[in-house]
Amino acid sequence: MTKVLSAVAWPYANGPRHIGHVAGFGVPSDVYSRYMRMAGHDVLMVSGTDEHGTPIVIMAEKAGKTPQEFADENASIIVDDLVGLGLSYDLFTRTTTANHYDVVQKLFLALYENGYMVEQTTSGAISPSTGRTLPDRYIEGTCPICKYPEARGDQCDNCGNQLDPTDLIDPKSKINGETPEFIETQHFFLDLPALADALAAWLDGREAEGSWRPNVIKFSQNILKEIRPRAMTRDIDWGIPVPLDGWRDLPTKRLYVWFDAVVGYLSASIEWARRLGEPDKWREWWNADVARQLVDQTAAASEASTGDATSAARSGAQKTSEVLRDDRDEGAIISKYFMGKDNITFHSQIWPAELLGANGEGSKGGSVSEFGRLELPSEVVSSEFMTMEGKQFSTSRGHVIYVKDVVERYGPDPLRYFICAAGPEAQDADFTWAEFVQRNNSELVAGWGNLVNRTANMIHKNFGEIPSPGELEDVDRAVLEQVRGGFATVGSLIERNRLKAALTETMRLVGEANRYVTVTEPFKLKGDDQRERLATVLHTLAQCVVDLNTMMAPFVPFSANLVHEVMGGEGEFMPMPVAKEVTDLDDGRPYRIITGEYSNTPCWQPRDITPGTPVAKPKPAFKKFDPSVVDEELERMNASA
Repeated sequence: MTKVLSAVAWPYANGPRHIGHVAGFGVPSDVYSRYMRMAGHDVLMVSGTDEHGTPIVIMAEKAGKTPQEFADENASIIVDDLVGLGLSYDLFTRTTTANHYDVVQKLFLALYENGYMVEQTTSGAISPSTGRTLPDRYIEGTCPICKYPEARGDQCDNCGNQLDPTDLIDPKSKINGETPEFIETQHFFLDLPALADALAAWLDGREAEGSWRPNVIKFSQNILKEIRPRAMTRDIDWGIPVPLDGWRDLPTKRLYVWFDAVVGYLSASIEWARRLGEPDKWREWWNADVARQLVDQTAAASEASTGDATSAARSGAQKTSEVLRDDRDEGAIISKYFMGKDNITFHSQIWPAELLGANGEGSKGGSVSEFGRLELPSEVVSSEFMTMEGKQFSTSRGHVIYVKDVVERYGPDPLRYFICAAGPEAQDADFTWAEFVQRNNSELVAGWGNLVNRTANMIHKNFGEIPSPGELEDVDRAVLEQVRGGFATVGSLIERNRLKAALTETMRLVGEANRYVTVTEPFKLKGDDQRERLATVLHTLAQCVVDLNTMMAPFVPFSANLVHEVMGGEGEFMPMPVAKEVTDLDDGRPYRIITGEYSNTPCWQPRDITPGTPVAKPKPAFKKFDPSVVDEELERMNASA
C-alpha cells in the first residue's frame, strides 16, 4: 500500500472562499485523493488556514478585532466552506496552533545549524504615515526586468522573477498609495544559492520523469537562473517568534509568513498523528525508509495470509494504477502539492530548499534534522487562474461568488463537476453562469442523471429488484466491456491529474450506456416471451450504472451516495468529511478542524451487482436548473458590484 501525501495549499484566513480559490487547490486535490484511496493507496490529505502576516493585521484592525480574533472567525468560516464542498481532508488545521509553532521553529533551527539561514542587513519598507512595516506583497511598482506596471515587491506575476521592493521602479503602497520609506534592518535569509545545485538536480529528475505539467517544470527551472538569498524573517509583531537568543524576545521580529505556511504540510501531518495517538505515524508519509520498511512488513504478512477478500480487491484495483511504474518501487512515497499558479515559487523552490537544507543536502552539507530525511515533492500540481464572467475575481469590488452561496443554492456537485469539466487545469478558464447551467442540465442531468433514473425506473416498474440475466448477446457484452475498461483509462488520467480528460472519458462511457438503451429498446420488451431479454438488458444496464457510479464518485461524491441508494445500495458509498471542534494539543485552546474516516472508501474496480437487490421508485439524483438562474445570478452580481 503506497503512502500518498496530498499536500493542499493553505487558504489565507482573510475571509470566505470563492469559487476561484477552490478551482485551484480544493476540488482537484480532493478528486485525486479520493481516487487514490479507491485505488488502494494509503492517503494522507492535509492543509489548514494560513493565519500570519501583515495583511491579517491590517484587516483585523479595520474590523476592530485582534489578529487572533480575526483569524479565528475566518478559519471557522473556511472550515464550513470546504466541508460543504466535500473536501476529504484527514486533517485541516491552522498555523496558529502550538504544534505548528513548535515544528516551524525546529525546522528553522535545523536550517540555521546546517548553515542555510544567514543573517544579513537589508532594506525594509515602512509606511511614512504610520511607521508600520509594509509587506513585500503590499508594494507595487514597475518590474525592472519586463517593465510590467503592476509587479509586487516579492515577485512579478508577468515574468515570474523574484523581486525585492527596492528593485521596483516607482514603488507605491497598495494600502494608501504613498511612496514607502526604506530603512536598514536585520533579517535571516534562506541561502538559496547554496541549495541551487541540489534544487536543479531534483527538478531535472522530475523533468526526466515527465509527470509534471510542462509550464510548471519550465517555470520552476527558469527561476533557478536568478536565484538569490531570500529573507525568512519580517519586521512584524504577528507571527512565529525567531527561536534564537537575542531574537526570540524582540517584539517586532517574526518568521516570514511564507516560511511558516509551507512548513504546515509537515506540522499538520505531525498533528494528525498525535491526534491519532500514534505520534510517529506521520513518518510513513515523509521518511522513505520508514515507508519502505512498512511495505516490506505488509508484504510479508500478506504472503503469510490465507487471503483476505478486501485486501485482494484492493490489490486488484491497484493494478489499474500507473503510479508505481517506471523506476518507482513499492514503498515509494508519492507526495503531490496542489495550488494555483501564483504559488509555484514557494512550492517548487522555497519549500524544497527548506527540506534539502534540513536534510543537510546543500553545498554546505550538514546533518539530518530530528525529523529524519524528509521527502521532496513528487509533483507540484499547479492550476491556472479562473475568472468570472470575463473578469478577475474581486472581493472588494463585489465581483465574486462564494462557495457557500453556490453550495446553498445549487448543491456542491454541480460546482465540482464544472470545475473538473471546464476549470483552469492547464490554462486560464472563465466561469459563466450560462455555462454552469448548461453543463449541469445537458451533461449531469440529461446524460448521467437520465441514465440512472430511467434504469432504476424500468427495473422498479418491471421487476422491483435487480433481475437475473439470461444469456448475454454481443451488444450486452460490448457495453459491459467498454464500461469496465474505463477503470484503467479513467484511473490513469486522474492519477496524472488530467481531471478534464478523465471526466470526459467517464461521460463518454455514460453516453455509450445511453446508446445501449436506444439500441436495445427495453421499453418495448413487453411480451411474456421477451421477459428474459428484458431482464438481461436491465441487468446489463444496472451493472453499467453501478460501475459508472464508482467512476463518477471522485468527481461528484454527494451524488454518488444518492445513486448508490437508488440502485439498492445500503450505507454511505463515499465517506464525507466532518467539521469538529477540538482543543489544542499543547495549550488547550479550542478551534475547529476538518477530518474524516475514509477506511470504507469503495474500491476502484467493477463491483458485480446482486440479483434480487430491491430497487424502489427512484428520486432524482440531479436537479435541472431553470434558465432564469442565469439572469438572476447576473443581476445579483451586478447589484453587489
